[in-house]
Amino acid sequence: MNYEAVIGLEVHVQVKTRSKIFTRVATGYGHEPNTLTDPVVLALPGALPVMNKAALDAIIKAGLLLGCEIAPVCKWDRKQYFYPDSPKNYQISQYDQPMCLGGTVEIELPGSARNIMGEHKKIPLTRIHLEEDVGKLNHGATDSLVDYNRAGTPLMEIVSDPAMHTAEEAYAYLTSIRATMIYGGISDCDMEKGQLRCDANISIRPVGETRLGTKVELKNLNSISFVRDGIAHEIERQIALVERGGTIVQETRDYDGMAGTSQSLRSKEEAHDYRYFPDPDLMPVKVDAAWKSRIQAECPELPFVKQRRFFEQYQLPYSLTSVLVWDRELADFFEEAAKLSGKPQPVGNWIANDLLRELGTAGLGLAESKVRPANLAALVRMVESGAVLGHAAKEIFVAMFATGGDPAAIAEQLGLKSAPTDAGELEQWCRDSIAANARALAEFKAGKDSAINAFKGSVMKAAKGKVNPKLVDETLRRLLAAS
Repeated sequence: MNYEAVIGLEVHVQVKTRSKIFTRVATGYGHEPNTLTDPVVLALPGALPVMNKAALDAIIKAGLLLGCEIAPVCKWDRKQYFYPDSPKNYQISQYDQPMCLGGTVEIELPGSARNIMGEHKKIPLTRIHLEEDVGKLNHGATDSLVDYNRAGTPLMEIVSDPAMHTAEEAYAYLTSIRATMIYGGISDCDMEKGQLRCDANISIRPVGETRLGTKVELKNLNSISFVRDGIAHEIERQIALVERGGTIVQETRDYDGMAGTSQSLRSKEEAHDYRYFPDPDLMPVKVDAAWKSRIQAECPELPFVKQRRFFEQYQLPYSLTSVLVWDRELADFFEEAAKLSGKPQPVGNWIANDLLRELGTAGLGLAESKVRPANLAALVRMVESGAVLGHAAKEIFVAMFATGGDPAAIAEQLGLKSAPTDAGELEQWCRDSIAANARALAEFKAGKDSAINAFKGSVMKAAKGKVNPKLVDETLRRLLAAS
């Protein structure tokens, strides 16, 4: 029997705010344990929560970017559970009136055709709600210690419909959400710092069946690759279990990404197990049109929208757009250099092939690069005008990357400018090349345009590589047309 997997993801995104969601104590990572705390975080008697408006701005922006309906009124609920990472023994969250409803996440289907952008799909969302993060347990050989520095950090939970069917789709979905949150300045989404966390709900059913099977929740998926690998492992486990005559039980399982195995943690809780009830210390939040309009004005162009625009506006191929658009700073760098140079495709090639290579080798981020858009644009203009040749431009770029210098000054200093070419001498080199390549001449006259390349090589050799290839091409075509 053939089976189909049904996958839904619960993605937790830490919101990038200076202070925590219900108190003024700072957010942060890597501090001494239990130093980012106060009476509200530690739930000391009499401490009351006060709402952080920046966290509300962030979830509204996330909802607008993902096409959600922003609720006119949302409220706060207490989610009861007893575990050391929550000093209150409940978590302030949103249950029946979340901030955002519906929406979609656009993904590119893995393995789709790479003509313009590939085949896309929109994964529907159920909701996005805001809550407080909890502390972190650090397990030792004989004990476990709690660090409450993370507790109280604003946390969005983005819940998808059960609408994905492969581990690769889930990978693409999580990648798209991460890019959206970074583009919007909502979160840095560093999984190593716990800023992006994901739980996956997975079930299988016979192909053609419409009812959902029994779902299993997979936890501790602490990298995007582990999300993909863990889901693939769980699908295989469930299919193998059913084919052996076993029964899938609703449970939460822990996935070990290094070992590629999972184990049962506990039976899966239902909503009623948490005994939600409205938080008496926090008032409902009303979101009016003016508030939404202000946030909408701050929303950036998202990667797939930008990719379509780059294709239409700059005529860039998929191979370049797929490199440029996923990093907002890189896309902005490209656009600035493209507009200054007037040559978007050469600029894109320099960024994708040379700038990213040098950054990777040096272990630097784009913000640390000494190559700025204006200098890259100047180099592109020099190449296009024939002031420097391609191989010389490569040397100039390496020097630019090391020093941040002006390309014209570097070319002068290193003696890499193209030498002025005597028209008579160039024409004689071209005539000699044509005379020495009778076969290429016949092919060119028969309509094979690429045969002209056979002449160019010998001309460039005679000129010792210091002649403008465009002049060579123009001269050859003039002489060939007359022959």
